[in-house]
Amino acid sequence: MENLFQIQPFTSRSAKPAPKPSWLKIKIQTGESYNKINQLIGGLNLHTVCEEARCPNIYECWTHGTATFMLMGDICTRHCGFCAVGKGQPLPLDPEEPTHVAEAVKHLNLKHAVITSVNRDELPDGGAAHFAATIRSVRELNPECKVEVLIPDFLGNEAALETVLEAEPDVLNHNTESVYRLYRRVRPDAVYERSLELINRAFNRKRNASMLTKSGIMVGLGETEDEIKQTMRDLHAANCEIMTIGQYLRPSMSHLPVEKFYTPEEFDEFKGFGLELGFRYVESGPLVRSSYHAHEHKPVD
Repeated sequence: MENLFQIQPFTSRSAKPAPKPSWLKIKIQTGESYNKINQLIGGLNLHTVCEEARCPNIYECWTHGTATFMLMGDICTRHCGFCAVGKGQPLPLDPEEPTHVAEAVKHLNLKHAVITSVNRDELPDGGAAHFAATIRSVRELNPECKVEVLIPDFLGNEAALETVLEAEPDVLNHNTESVYRLYRRVRPDAVYERSLELINRAFNRKRNASMLTKSGIMVGLGETEDEIKQTMRDLHAANCEIMTIGQYLRPSMSHLPVEKFYTPEEFDEFKGFGLELGFRYVESGPLVRSSYHAHEHKPVD
């Protein structure tokens, strides 16, 4: 498989971006719910991936009272070519953050909370204990709320994964992000096989039999349709039960360029292929992100 890395396409990061197609045009709407979340996040000194990753769905989700909380600050220790989150030396963990997230979930009356983080590779457990503490805090204050965590790979640390699993999240999500051939370009600090292994371990070692495994990829970075389908096969073979597929959108001119805008019809085809493979649920569309409509991801058996 190593030779595949040598044929990856390259487009200059300074290339003039192609105009976005009509199906990617977003109508900005802010209302009472949006403003409420904005004030709450700031008041509790929290971060959301909605803001930090410049998610195109922020107006829709916040207007409907949903948000994805991002733990452990807003500075990441990795250097992914697609991500808008800041890179550098992060600050120490805030021991009050798990409680603050739980309070925000309660104030927003969430029935499904999504919790993710930056990568904190400088920590011995990658922040796994902080994830577990947040899951438990959310559950203690919001016993009816489902908790989904979108975790990093913890550099393959099995004990760190066990720490998160012991807290019994309802959904264990880890994004594969891209196809194998493009990993060195898109995720230079990550390993494709390590991500698949994490998902498989989570499935086989889950404490709660009803816990679901989940992963997602972006398309439009130079992959082929065959590579997308092979990644879907790899994820299904790794016991991933829910999959999300969305269009990559360039956060700035310093990030990787968009090589292709996929049509809604192509996303529908990917969804159909995923369901035929045996995924229990597939969310596939131009504006889909890993937490988009997460509360609606009901497995189809």
